[in-house]
Amino acid sequence: MSATVIAMALFAAVLHASWNAFLRNGRDRLWTVTVMSFSTTTAAIPLALLSPLPPQQAWASIGLSALLQVGYSIFLVAAYRHGQLGQIYPIVRGTVPLLVTFGGLAFAGERLGLLQLLGVGLIAAGIMSLALGRNRATASSILYALATGAIIASYATVDAIGVRLAGDAGAYTAWVLLAYGALLPAAFVLSRGRLSVDLRSAETRQALAGGVVVLLAYGIVVAAYRLGPAGPITALRETNVIFATLIGWLFLGEPLTIRSIIACLVVACGAICIGFQP
Repeated sequence: MSATVIAMALFAAVLHASWNAFLRNGRDRLWTVTVMSFSTTTAAIPLALLSPLPPQQAWASIGLSALLQVGYSIFLVAAYRHGQLGQIYPIVRGTVPLLVTFGGLAFAGERLGLLQLLGVGLIAAGIMSLALGRNRATASSILYALATGAIIASYATVDAIGVRLAGDAGAYTAWVLLAYGALLPAAFVLSRGRLSVDLRSAETRQALAGGVVVLLAYGIVVAAYRLGPAGPITALRETNVIFATLIGWLFLGEPLTIRSIIACLVVACGAICIGFQP
């Protein structure tokens, strides 16, 4: 990989950890993530108009992916309500490659190499370390974080199938984002009664800016994939676990202990081992 691709992957990791920190620090996290979705929905509109309409067989995947991503947003909000960024984020990020790996073993007949086996062990050890000890995450936050990771793994699987059925990644992504952008505000209204957004308020502008950061993180990763090998780039992205821990310490006042640093490093190394395909 070139230095440019490495820098892009690391920058995307920082951005991903940053928008999670922004969400964790919000006063009303469900409102924040809902307003953040307005930015992604706005970006999806021209993409949907310029792309061919997905074929009929892809719409079930589009709808299911959007529903799962609404569930992901709700469970992530719940996890951050009960736990710290430096605890929740590594568990969520570590759960995804674990479940994808086990899914490949159970349903696709895949076999694990030595590096992948090491990665599974490291992630399991790191998550257990965060779940145990004096400064451990609460049981409720761990359950929400594990559920969030499971939902991410689920919609990633649905998307892998849906993109093939759609035949056009841009069109598929655009319609998933549009469906998500309609369903998440609807879920907010169902739970709260109404969604109040003042475009003149600083809080609204900050949430919309957070949505732009989400788009930037995604766009930079896509660009990096076009310039370099997917396996190492995916592995480098998992350093976001480390960045999230540091951001939580520097900006959110979360405690930073030797134990938490080691646990996050172990989770990151495990994810890198699983994701790295030379």
